[in-house]
Amino acid sequence: MKLQRHGGIACLALSAALVLSACGSDNESLADAAAGPDVDCATGTLNAQGSSAQKNAMAEWIKAYQQQCGGARINYEPSGSGAGIQALIAGTADFAGSDSALKPQEQPQADAKCTDGAAIHLPMVIGPVAVAYNVPGVDGLQLRPATLAKIFAGEITKWDDAEIKADNADAELPSTTIQTIHRSDSSGTTDNFTAFLTATAGDAWTFDKAKEWKAPGGTGAKGSDGVASRVSGAEGSIGYLEWSYAENAGLAIARIGNGAGEFAELTADSAGKAIAGAEVTGSGNDLKLKIDYNTDTPGAYPLVLVTYEIVCSDGLADDKLPLVKSFLSYAASADAQAGLTDLGYAPLPEEVRAKVATAVESLS
Repeated sequence: MKLQRHGGIACLALSAALVLSACGSDNESLADAAAGPDVDCATGTLNAQGSSAQKNAMAEWIKAYQQQCGGARINYEPSGSGAGIQALIAGTADFAGSDSALKPQEQPQADAKCTDGAAIHLPMVIGPVAVAYNVPGVDGLQLRPATLAKIFAGEITKWDDAEIKADNADAELPSTTIQTIHRSDSSGTTDNFTAFLTATAGDAWTFDKAKEWKAPGGTGAKGSDGVASRVSGAEGSIGYLEWSYAENAGLAIARIGNGAGEFAELTADSAGKAIAGAEVTGSGNDLKLKIDYNTDTPGAYPLVLVTYEIVCSDGLADDKLPLVKSFLSYAASADAQAGLTDLGYAPLPEEVRAKVATAVESLS
């Protein structure tokens, strides 16, 4: 059945956590405009935390859900993927947002918090990773993965380096010193960025993949908002961050070389093409994905991450289960996914979205 309409406008409070709660109002026209998809409202309170990459998506979903479901209070703290997983393991989060799957040593710890079943991964948000740069006079920068790797490894230090010129034959490149900006905190974005370089850059990247930045040099910044701020303020800088933050900051975004031999522009459509070819590596309703960073799909933007909601498949507390299922069903709905494009995300491809919706329905 449709989300029940309470005519309330949610009040959005942003502090250390995103706390959104329904406030009394009779603005029926706004409620009508936000008429929800096919999901039952539930009541109660949820506390979740984790990925900052999905912060803007979560804020929008929570606001829209609570406009319709006046008895629900959902708190999401964008504390970072690593912190979210630890909160889930500690039992202080009802679900966790993470830009990478649980590590082998984390899975049994998370499973232990599920009285029955196991912790499963539900891909919910496609957050393309933008490579943003601040080089006045240079538009449409193009970078092959190997060139990008050498920049962040500190091997390419000037913007007019021969390898950057080779990727940008028609560009007027200055001799400005390159300043690389990386995440200073444990980050799923870093994990995905370094996984991309590991898979695509060959010998140009020797630091493997990890949530913590390992390459020498550069400047660290906390969160994608911190990276955006530093790139904005430093001429000659380049950094990796979620697309939505780059868009909100008005930063220039590089085109990235893909397996088809193209320099792909970052759009919702090009990011979706990369995810559509991802392989499900989990079993049953555990929908862990293996992204093909070397995708040869024409037009695919290869540098993407997926944020998972990690939740118990079985054994959720009786006072939490209805609201967890209701809210995550809303987030996985076609309507909620379609609204992500305006926020700087890409909607889940329909074949992936349908599997997520089925998995959410099976929670018990």
